[in-house]
Amino acid sequence: MGTYRAPVEDMNFLIDEVLEAENVLGSIPDFADLGVGPELTTALVDEAAKLAGDELAPLRRVGDEQPAECKDGAVTASPGYDAALQQLGAGGWVGISSDPNYGGQGLPEIYNTVGHEMWNAANMALGLAPMLSSGAALAIHAHGSEQQKQTYLEKMHTGEWMGTMNLTESGAGSDLGVMKCKAVPEGDHYRISGQKIYITWGDHQATENIIHLVLAKLPDAPAGSRGISLFIVPKFLVNDDGSLGERNDVYPVSCEHKLGIHGSPTCVMAFGDNEGAIGYLLGEENRGLACMFTMMNEARHKVGVQALGAAEGSLQKAAGYARERVQGGVPIIEHADVKRMLLNMKSLCEAMRGLAYTESVTMDLAHRGPENQRPQQQARVDLMIPVIKGWLTEVAQEVTSLGVQVHGGMGYVEETGAAQYLRDVRITPIYEGTNGIQAADLVARKLGRDGGSTMEAVLQELRENVAQLRAADDARLSGIADALTAALGDQERATQVILQALSSDANAAMGASFEYMMQTGYLFGGWHLGRSALVALERLRAGSDNPFYEAKIGTALYYAEQILPRCAAHAGAVATAGGSLQSFPQEWI
Repeated sequence: MGTYRAPVEDMNFLIDEVLEAENVLGSIPDFADLGVGPELTTALVDEAAKLAGDELAPLRRVGDEQPAECKDGAVTASPGYDAALQQLGAGGWVGISSDPNYGGQGLPEIYNTVGHEMWNAANMALGLAPMLSSGAALAIHAHGSEQQKQTYLEKMHTGEWMGTMNLTESGAGSDLGVMKCKAVPEGDHYRISGQKIYITWGDHQATENIIHLVLAKLPDAPAGSRGISLFIVPKFLVNDDGSLGERNDVYPVSCEHKLGIHGSPTCVMAFGDNEGAIGYLLGEENRGLACMFTMMNEARHKVGVQALGAAEGSLQKAAGYARERVQGGVPIIEHADVKRMLLNMKSLCEAMRGLAYTESVTMDLAHRGPENQRPQQQARVDLMIPVIKGWLTEVAQEVTSLGVQVHGGMGYVEETGAAQYLRDVRITPIYEGTNGIQAADLVARKLGRDGGSTMEAVLQELRENVAQLRAADDARLSGIADALTAALGDQERATQVILQALSSDANAAMGASFEYMMQTGYLFGGWHLGRSALVALERLRAGSDNPFYEAKIGTALYYAEQILPRCAAHAGAVATAGGSLQSFPQEWI
């Protein structure tokens, strides 16, 4: 059954052969001198795979069985976690895609994404730390003053310091407008007071300093979400020369006892219980949510990648067990139902990877590509983020549950480690905006704001790929094209239903939003598997005898036959635009 080993061949194939990183990203001026291409991809992927498999994966069960502990205002991380995080920082992985002017590596986002998949497949609780830290650094880079960038970014990018996100309060979750955390001006800084909950990696000793990004309200702030500001609140104040000064008035109160990710300290944080925590305004007053969304959008993409990682880890463990477990005189992988479960897991994992990696490239095009193309690329990123966060995290629950099922009774026994993937991944549909919020965002904001034009542009790309599948003159690819055509028709009709509902009955559109998000995810997942099948066929026709390419075609065909029909079911639910949901009295629930 073994430990986690990154699927490097599939990762390299996606980056270099399907997404053509050398041509698409290597031509961008910011990347022109970096040698983006197969040689760089192989070197980075191999290095990350070794770190994930050899150092992070063995700590997965350690963190689960020996959770982080909070005592006397300090958190002690699970054994081995401090050293592992320091290795990630020393290897340049935390700031791999960050600005080289501030200590980052300046590489394309796709390499950050592939790293995050590995960290989370190997050890999701530990992988959360670099994810949150890189997101916090991104927010400072986007909205901070030059002095703030010079003060914080280099050490955050090198992993010497870590960043956190502090939004939620006991009475303010998705509705942040009612938060009570306060910020009072005091000279060149502010005094922050209040309490935040569910703060991932809120305290630890793995890094010299922790840079908290904290949402709070000024005394004269407008009511609601328009009156929220964002502040940098370091654990240790930073002197003018960059050295660490006195301890700030910010402390962990407790660590939450959770279903999963036990190795990740999820803290209740107290700001200003004594003299008041010193904080520094990030961005403009009362514009904190806009600043925080820079971090949140990055985090939402990476939560989807988190879920992919957990799903891949579960697949590997289940497949390993199925090859070893003998029943009826043969390994259970030869039993039809077990094979079905494993193929569902495999095809869904590869569909998720295709979608997440593709939009990593789009993120770079939106930020660093040709100026005249950036707006449309950003619109596509905005459309895709809720799908990646929502669909991937929902599907990952299915995959990790199947991973338990493949093990049978042993999957329900903790010693196999199969159940941990299911427990760990269960948080992903909840944090960084619940999947209900992602679905509402997709429908009301992303689809509604441009009347579906960005969605139509993406669907046109899909249609072109379907035409290429048909033109390949291969029965298997024709079968994939047929399934995609049917699902595409369902998507077109569902989109029109949603748009019509938005113009007449927004509640009805919201009632159908989750189904629409799931339908979209399944379609796009199948699309990217179809693209992979096209490239694989090209390689085989060019003379390759690598069985990997045959497997790619087989996986895409299986998904087309067994998974894509789910689109029709979701479309049927969308067609009612909420249906009986709207008329169902709450008293009946």
